[in-house]
Amino acid sequence: MLSSLNIQNLALAESVKWNLNSGLSAITGETGAGKSVIIGALKLLSGIRADKGLIRNGEDKTTVQGVFELENHPAIDEILEETGLPACEDGQLYIRRIITPKGSKQFVNDEACTLGALKKLSDHLMDLHGPHDHQSLFANDKQLQLLDRYAQLSDTLTTYRSQWRDYLDYKAEYDAFLSSEMLSDDELELYRFQLQEITDADLNPDEVEDLEEQYQRASNFTSLNQAVGTVLSQLSDEEGVLSKLNDVLRTCRELESLDNALEPQLTPVQAAYHELEEIDHTLRSYLDKLDLDPESFQELEERINTLETLKRKYGGSVEEILQHAERIERKLNQTDEREEMQAQFEAGMQKHRDKLTKTAKKLTTARKKSAPKLAKEITEHLKDLGFRQAKFDLELVPSETLTAHGLEMVEFTFGPNPGEPSKPLKQVASSGEMSRVMLALKSSLAEHDEMPLLVFDEIDANVGGEIAAAVGQKMKALSERRQVLSITHFPQVAAIAPTHCLVEKKTIKGRTTSQMTELDGDHRVSELVRMLGASGDQAEALAKSLLAES
Repeated sequence: MLSSLNIQNLALAESVKWNLNSGLSAITGETGAGKSVIIGALKLLSGIRADKGLIRNGEDKTTVQGVFELENHPAIDEILEETGLPACEDGQLYIRRIITPKGSKQFVNDEACTLGALKKLSDHLMDLHGPHDHQSLFANDKQLQLLDRYAQLSDTLTTYRSQWRDYLDYKAEYDAFLSSEMLSDDELELYRFQLQEITDADLNPDEVEDLEEQYQRASNFTSLNQAVGTVLSQLSDEEGVLSKLNDVLRTCRELESLDNALEPQLTPVQAAYHELEEIDHTLRSYLDKLDLDPESFQELEERINTLETLKRKYGGSVEEILQHAERIERKLNQTDEREEMQAQFEAGMQKHRDKLTKTAKKLTTARKKSAPKLAKEITEHLKDLGFRQAKFDLELVPSETLTAHGLEMVEFTFGPNPGEPSKPLKQVASSGEMSRVMLALKSSLAEHDEMPLLVFDEIDANVGGEIAAAVGQKMKALSERRQVLSITHFPQVAAIAPTHCLVEKKTIKGRTTSQMTELDGDHRVSELVRMLGASGDQAEALAKSLLAES
């Protein structure tokens, strides 16, 4: 239950501190007194987006804090854990909203949190209904949600929704496959030719440098042959460098024999002679290998031309040519494997559909079983609320295909007048009738709904006094299982509530403010007299009679 509500500077309310009781509490007051402040504060705690216009004129912020006393709250604990918020201590959950001109902040158990987290929590804390909230009952998905809650299908629905998400993900992948670009016959022929051309070339990135060196050498064969021959002639002929250097070396040896001190200076001459000999040997070996037959040169030239042609067509290097080959090979393989892949996708789709259908049939069975029971209970509650001969049914409408909800939707049909056929709820119900239909629904769902707080904001509007009393009785019956707050203009409803609070406007130091007071004794009688729209002993006696009957 909501144990306390603290409001600071919200609209007309400067300061409201309300320690709530369990059961049914009625909130009354003249039109414009500020009863909507309570609803506004609860909506802020439920996570709606805040408007800076809510801040009381002249103040810099609005603060709303609520404390919930929770006995058994596994769903709340799970949300707190998954959002990283502190756990409840001693079963108390603290929620605070602070609204400033720059925005709003929200806190749970004194820890900052997101609006999303607050909304998740509020879905398990309170259910608010105003004069226009019954419009949601016209939507078929809302009607199905109510039936599923009555049928206690939470676990099965969780399984089905998980399977539905998996199915949609798989279908998206399949659709992408089907819409992927198909290769035309001309493209297939071109790609096969290109792949064959590159494959036949048997490319190796490591051969390029060696080929270029061979080609360069082969291209310069004549010049190399002539130049090497010239060098050898200059080194080895009778008048060549080696012959002359050999004469110099003999003379140096004679000098060494005459004076040993010259040996270090003359040694390099011998070293030079040996180096020139080595050069002569190396060049002769090179010249022996430089032999080039025309056939080998032609093969080398053709290989170089092949590489250059492939580079111009498919990339500037052997690596890029090979990458191009890999790309077109993948495309060709995908085309060859497309039929096999499509068969695999279709088999996977069928597997997902089978799983969904199996779970959806469980939902259908439970819905068919629960729909007439819920319709009967709602009809009984409607009788108590003045519809003595009304008909209320839940019609299951099969879907042609699987949907996010299963294999069917539901249509609430209502026949408030005897002799007239039932029609979809949105076609026949007036505002006053819808308020009672919604209350009948809530009464039927009471045993299956774990919501700790129900708030009814003038849902007894547009009904007569006798019916208003019946509405009050239904609210009181609901309050036996949970906390109920009712903002009402009917004395019949206010008198039934064990707790009665009055909201009224007062002028303090020249400023208007809304204040809340819990009434008892004569003060409560006086408020009921005001609500009756009468005065005098007779009105007071009627007010006391309403209290006594309650």
